[in-house]
Amino acid sequence: MKKVSNGFIYTFGSLGGLLFGYDIASVSGAILFIQKQLRLGSWQQGMVVSAVLIGAIIGALATSKFLDTYGRRIMLLWAAGIFFVGALGSGLAPEFYVLLVTRIVLGIGVGIVSALVPAYLQELAPKKRRGAITTLWQLMVMIGILLAYVLNYSFSELFTGWRWMLGFAALPAAMLFFGALYLPESPRFLVKVGKLDEAKAVLENTNNGDEKAVEIALDDIQTQAAQKTGGWNELFGKTVRPALITGLGVAVFQQIIGSNTVIFYAPTIFTKVGWGVEAALLAHIGIGVINVIVTVVALLLMDHIDRKKMLIFGASGMGLSLLIMSIILKFDNGSTVAAIVSAIALTVYVAFYAATWAPVTWVFISEVFPLNIRGLGTSLCAATNWAANMLVSLTFPTMLSAMGLANSFLFYAAICAICIWFTHTKFMETRGKSLEDIEADLRSRTADEKTVSNVESK
Repeated sequence: MKKVSNGFIYTFGSLGGLLFGYDIASVSGAILFIQKQLRLGSWQQGMVVSAVLIGAIIGALATSKFLDTYGRRIMLLWAAGIFFVGALGSGLAPEFYVLLVTRIVLGIGVGIVSALVPAYLQELAPKKRRGAITTLWQLMVMIGILLAYVLNYSFSELFTGWRWMLGFAALPAAMLFFGALYLPESPRFLVKVGKLDEAKAVLENTNNGDEKAVEIALDDIQTQAAQKTGGWNELFGKTVRPALITGLGVAVFQQIIGSNTVIFYAPTIFTKVGWGVEAALLAHIGIGVINVIVTVVALLLMDHIDRKKMLIFGASGMGLSLLIMSIILKFDNGSTVAAIVSAIALTVYVAFYAATWAPVTWVFISEVFPLNIRGLGTSLCAATNWAANMLVSLTFPTMLSAMGLANSFLFYAAICAICIWFTHTKFMETRGKSLEDIEADLRSRTADEKTVSNVESK
């Protein structure tokens, strides 16, 4: 193993998040110019925007098989290569169908890293810092989104600006590829394929030479890795059901509470409450800055506050913000006061989301599943998240047209209320536990239920 610093490992290990964020956000500005230069109709514009989401579902689902066969590091190299080809192809696309195909290719890379990177970071992180290190993924996503907003604004004066907006992603993709050449493989995968010495070396590096921590981690990993690789039957079986409910639950609710309506349609929302186009684009950049700042706060708090408490707090703040926006727009639509209060409430909504649901979702997805089906579980949850993302992105314009902005916000506020109840009653709590402890808890639950059932039957 090439020995590198932990800072290098976690920075380049999470760099896929920057590509993730940049590629889902850059199209929001680029499409304004693409539709004019390539003469796209409304259906074609919708396909260009959603093509990444289609590719992401494919990439996330395909990851499970390769993740447990070839390992995390090789998949990261493949994802970087796919990103590079997709970004360069999108920037150079001469017509609609080439652009569509290259955007789908780009989406496959997005799907791979969404299923891969949080799990990879989880498996490399020491137990006491696992939440914070995994949150680096979300911090990179937010930095990528902010970078997209800034470059969209910067390139907006160029005739070929949209090509630069889309093609720029090839640069961080190349950085990810060359950085990944020096990254270690996950110690859990190394143990699984019988490379104990390499696994120990990685653990010694990431635990800063703490022999006791390395010994405990290696023993736990060996115990869990001895289990046969599971499939769909085990994933949907009784033992893993609490993890599946938690993983799929956060994946769906993260999207249907309306989060990506802000990422994709924030400029539209700002103009509808009375802001000018230029002011709306600058406000979009402001939202990106707030995303990054509050994600840093979430990173610092992640290992000190229970995951469920963070989600309930976030959904409460988001729901209240949406309710205020709905009331203001219903009774004072069109005034300067309404525009300012709505913008503040929307910004508060984004802050609550970026500090809670944005990072905690990926932490949960990457840590709740047992090792022998982790690739399958994270892939399914990531694909589900992208499917929910597509559903929200495609339905929001129609909802906006049919219900109006005020009622649309009210609808999402009601979803937040449902989300609070579901989180409190259905989700597992995982903070402060090692990945092996979480798996042991799942299996002990099933054993306890069997014991109770046997006693009752007697």
